[in-house]
Amino acid sequence: MRKKTRGVYASKMKRATHMLFYRRHQKPGVKGWELHKALGVDYPKVLEILDDYLKALDLQVKTVFEEEKTPTKKPSIDELDKARFYITLRGDLTPKETKMIGWRIDDLAGLAVTVAHIISKNGQSPRKDVEKLLGEKLPGWKVGLNLDRYIRYGYLQQDDNNQLYLDWRTRAEVDEKALINLLLRSETQTTLPYEDADEENNEANEEDSEQ
Repeated sequence: MRKKTRGVYASKMKRATHMLFYRRHQKPGVKGWELHKALGVDYPKVLEILDDYLKALDLQVKTVFEEEKTPTKKPSIDELDKARFYITLRGDLTPKETKMIGWRIDDLAGLAVTVAHIISKNGQSPRKDVEKLLGEKLPGWKVGLNLDRYIRYGYLQQDDNNQLYLDWRTRAEVDEKALINLLLRSETQTTLPYEDADEENNEANEEDSEQ
């Protein structure tokens, strides 16, 4: 890359960093069309370079397609203009780091169950159904408080009909596919011992019958 070109990209990357890190709207992050206007048509390349620089800090530039489904192939500039871009963690928080930001393990578990449930219901669910589900996992007095907290922090949104949807923060911070796979593995590991126990009981019953 020539010196002049490097200087141009360095200037654009600095501008992109300012736009992504400093909140200017009700929602954090920046819309693609804003970056397009400020940085030019090559803003995806600028974000790619910035993302590479952020690896050392365990951060990344996350692209969230809010209005349309995530493109199955390389998104066009028009599709990127409609997306929103965030700076998020590249890796995972440790349990100690999670406690430092004020989240208890059961609060996170409740959020994971809620998000997974809404995903399984095609992106929306009545609040009463989620409350019933969380009531099986959390003390009753915490259910409403936790749901209100998830809404307040931007993980969920609720409409006038008490329908719950995933909000911007879930789309920006949560790998939905990885979450579902994790919960499925956890469920399998939980149920397998019972299945093994049933098999052992059946074998013992068969031996008793033979005797």
